[in-house]
Amino acid sequence: MTIPDTPDPVALFGQIDIYLFDQILRRRLASGMKVLDAGCGTGRNVAYLLRAGYDVCGADEDPAAIAEVRGLAARLAPQLPADNFRVEPVEALSFPDACAEVVISSAVLHFARDHDHFSRMLGESWRVLAPGGLFFCRLASTIGMPERMRELGDGRFLLPDGSERYLVDERRLMELTARLGGRLADPLKTTVVQDQRCMTTWVMRKA
Repeated sequence: MTIPDTPDPVALFGQIDIYLFDQILRRRLASGMKVLDAGCGTGRNVAYLLRAGYDVCGADEDPAAIAEVRGLAARLAPQLPADNFRVEPVEALSFPDACAEVVISSAVLHFARDHDHFSRMLGESWRVLAPGGLFFCRLASTIGMPERMRELGDGRFLLPDGSERYLVDERRLMELTARLGGRLADPLKTTVVQDQRCMTTWVMRKA
């Protein structure tokens, strides 16, 4: 049996987070939408969006990462201005209020230094989201194995994999959802990575 040639999935989708890809498959994101990746890094989650005709913006405090994303955008979506991608921390975004229909926060918030830093990063990510918009977040949590996390103070924990992260639990996420005036678009979903860490997917609509 001969297997027909198929497109290279990496060339098509990049290294997009599988849980963000699920939101696309469920038609919660659509071509033409304005999407802001808050903490975009080198563009793992935006390659497909650029190729598929989304109006993509991004912010990251690493100048080298933003240079790489700008290069990616220049190749895949040359119509987008370079200023869509900005060197700035998530807690101090320069984008205007309610400018994005979708905000992505993928593996970003758990790098908060303390409670205040976490609140400022989350607050800015929420500020730039338009009413009715979708907030997609993946972050480390204690959900699934709280007994294996060692508390260090001010929201920080030592994980079994040896890393230090700012962690949340289910109660905190539900309190934050209510405080922000959000509505869960999906139930909280947590992946436990072989007794090493827990990653929770938190997806909300802005009222």
